[in-house]
Amino acid sequence: MDTLSWDDLRIVKAVAIAGTVAAAAQTLSLNVSTIVRRLSNIEEALGVALFDRRRTGYVPTVQGEEVIALAGRMELDVVSVTRRVSGHAHAGDLRITTSDSILLYFLTPMIASFKARNPAVRVEVSVGNGALNLARGEADIAVRATDTPPENLFGRKVANIAWCAYTARSSSGLAASDDRLSGARAWVSYGGRLSALRACRLLDSRVPADAIGYRTDSVAGAAAAIAAGLGAGYLPCMLGDLSPDLQRIGPLEPELDDHLWLLTHPDIRRSGRVFAFMNHCVEAIGRQRDLVEGRRGDILGASAPDLLRRALSFPAGSL
Repeated sequence: MDTLSWDDLRIVKAVAIAGTVAAAAQTLSLNVSTIVRRLSNIEEALGVALFDRRRTGYVPTVQGEEVIALAGRMELDVVSVTRRVSGHAHAGDLRITTSDSILLYFLTPMIASFKARNPAVRVEVSVGNGALNLARGEADIAVRATDTPPENLFGRKVANIAWCAYTARSSSGLAASDDRLSGARAWVSYGGRLSALRACRLLDSRVPADAIGYRTDSVAGAAAAIAAGLGAGYLPCMLGDLSPDLQRIGPLEPELDDHLWLLTHPDIRRSGRVFAFMNHCVEAIGRQRDLVEGRRGDILGASAPDLLRRALSFPAGSL
């Protein structure tokens, strides 16, 4: 470590990831000549070549791989210490990652009520079904539907997510029935990165292929397609029951049940804004458990605007 600095390791790692000094320079906001000079100085100080310079780009040598691994470990340590030190502030950034179906009607009201009490916290939401690397600081909190949360994260299962079949709400307002489910002629399903979804496999096993006229890799997109009249489809009740243009057409499908998790990295689980937001969500979701788990009970006859008003009435947590 008398020879290498953290800046040196950042340069080696950036070149390894980018594959060229030009791309690495752009990533680090440095000049190409600076990257070339610094890399040459590092290799001279170590007495070894860290990269093979090829026409297709820079390829790490065996020694280079060791230095890159060291850079990765140091990066995690730097991020970990920084987050533990700064995370106790009662203001700052809070980065959340979740799926579109959870965010749309369900999580957004929770964020709004949290922000009303904590205006100094700036919230940034990344939407996607892929896992961000919480260890590297790409997000602070993940709100995920999953049966297998990553073992390296701290989390809490807060509810079971129920699924049901939905169709566009009829203008006559007729009640949903099992007959409508069995009589559905067109279906909306999932594809692409959601092709492994249990709802997709269920439809594929029950419905003729030519009856599925629309597929999407977005659960919220499927809800929009169903509301537009493209067919019936399976949705989580926490989305379908809050969507003003949808209605159930059948019973709950227990084999589609999923688990709703709140996840964060152990280093920051007790930092001020992370701890406060997670507690806020636990309380709010507890009050909406019947909705998430498909037991609408006394809200069966409520209109969609009524349900939305109830969703917006979550009590706010406080720092």
